[in-house]
Amino acid sequence: MPGKILRKKFCLWALLLACQLLPGGCSNDLLGLFRSNGLDERLREKDSFRYLLPEEMELNLGAGYSFIVVSDTHIENGSAKELEELRDRIIADSEIKFVVITGDITQNGDRRDLEKALEIAASLRSSGKPCYPVIGNHDVYFNNWRNWKELIGSTRYRINGGTATLFMLDSANACFGKEQLDWLERGIKSAEGRVFVFTHANLFTKGPADMQQITDFRERARLCSILSGSCDIMFQGHIHKEIATKVSGVLYLCVKDFRDYKTYCRVTVDGGGVSYRFEKL
Repeated sequence: MPGKILRKKFCLWALLLACQLLPGGCSNDLLGLFRSNGLDERLREKDSFRYLLPEEMELNLGAGYSFIVVSDTHIENGSAKELEELRDRIIADSEIKFVVITGDITQNGDRRDLEKALEIAASLRSSGKPCYPVIGNHDVYFNNWRNWKELIGSTRYRINGGTATLFMLDSANACFGKEQLDWLERGIKSAEGRVFVFTHANLFTKGPADMQQITDFRERARLCSILSGSCDIMFQGHIHKEIATKVSGVLYLCVKDFRDYKTYCRVTVDGGGVSYRFEKL
């Protein structure tokens, strides 16, 4: 029996090491990974909003608009020069109505780095373009969830846009949990207009070499069932690759990381429907 336990522990560590060595994906700091908090702890703050203003929870998007999705900015040591350049480009574009960053905003959840992200978000806010943060696994490393809790608050929330509804989901531990999926299912039933969902961990991969994804097949199946026929696009990040998978009419779009590729996604909604394209800084 002790031998079996040792073999299981060895396999776990080997798997974690493999994740470290795989090309692409988040460069995991194993110490930070093991010193992170759980989903249940974060969801207890589900109705606390310290960063978002009440008026930013209700948008008037109208019939035609564009928005930007950025992922995996990994701000470190308080430096975010490229993200500041992207901010200036977004501010100058009158068609863009809002911005979403789909997780791993910081490299290790450091308070200074999160404050830098919120400083950039404040500039966007001042230009009338709210920026919505989604939490990622790196944002909770080293138990730094406390920084997100104090500066931002809730890790899952809903934005009503009149002609669209946005859902931000917490998958920083590579899972959603029953409570969060129940909340999403209820919300989808009352959603107005087009539906866009944003989270960090990816649901699908390009092949067996891509190991980083939502691994609970039951959760993934339930989520796909909830979104079927009701959602236009679900945006993800985490794996640092562009992956587009269509299931039951829903597009599951994984956005490349901004840190290394300086790539972001521009989504346009008009009379012709919903379209997207990847642009480079």
